Amino acid sequence: ADLVLLGKQSIDSDCGQTGPLLAGFLNAPQATFAAKIERDDDGAFTVERETDAGTETIKLNPTNNPQQPAIITCDLRLNTPRYPTMPNIMKAKKKPVQTISLEDMVTELGLELDDVCHPRNEVVEVYEPPPRKEGETVESADALLGKLKEKGLIA
Repeated sequence: ADLVLLGKQSIDSDCGQTGPLLAGFLNAPQATFAAKIERDDDGAFTVERETDAGTETIKLNPTNNPQQPAIITCDLRLNTPRYPTMPNIMKAKKKPVQTISLEDMVTELGLELDDVCHPRNEVVEVYEPPPRKEGETVESADALLGKLKEKGLIA
């Protein structure tokens, strides 16, 4: 496989660890929080991701090793969901659902049941970040520049 897509967060305590952990286990290239993915002619993936500082573009070069696919975790902006029509909902009700037991899935993945049932991470503390300082309103661009210079943020 060339690519493994995962959600941004999962049942890993909402910590976003699953994608990076899989990439680490496979020694594979990774990108997280993808908002846009394109496949280049050379087989590389160009990933656009949104960060606190803005948009970042990352290129994941192909490894030519099927054991090292690109690992990409997806942000909600990557896809526009399609809503099922009523006829398709009715058809889906009639389709069989295959149930796979946890034991069978664990065996197929070559893991031990204890490894899956006992988490390896522990939440030590959860707290709210400190409140932000109140902002200021300025009347013009010149006033904004003056405030920024006053605070030493621009020269």
